[in-house]
Amino acid sequence: MTAPLVTPGAEVPPLERTIDLRAMVAYAGATWDWHRLHYDPDYLASRGLPAPVVDGQVFGALLAEQLQDWLGPGAFVRRLHFRFKNLVFAGETVRCVGRVSAVEGDVVHVEQRVLVVGGDQAERVAVEPAGAEVVLRGEAP
Repeated sequence: MTAPLVTPGAEVPPLERTIDLRAMVAYAGATWDWHRLHYDPDYLASRGLPAPVVDGQVFGALLAEQLQDWLGPGAFVRRLHFRFKNLVFAGETVRCVGRVSAVEGDVVHVEQRVLVVGGDQAERVAVEPAGAEVVLRGEAP
């Protein structure tokens, strides 16, 4: 698979995921992050939180996945940055969006953000600013 032609202003295909409690527990096991904020209803209630909070590292993984899905196996995410704006709770759906801000040779600069979508609440920003520097290396071996 070759990477798509990328030019400044090009939109990155969105990546959408609903993050349920089962996925959160699996992620906690993979990353050894067992903080009660991510699963304990009594702990959450005592802090006035309506549901388990999605681990922030998940958003880095989703932003990288969005880029890899788009650019293919020959792309290498060299740098990734993101800042949290709002909590995301178990059962909510997030959408990663982005656009190409610059292309310098085989390096693509992308601006991204993560939105919480769907449900009965207005869309809100979960992660912004965010972005990446991706090196295009051609086809994977």
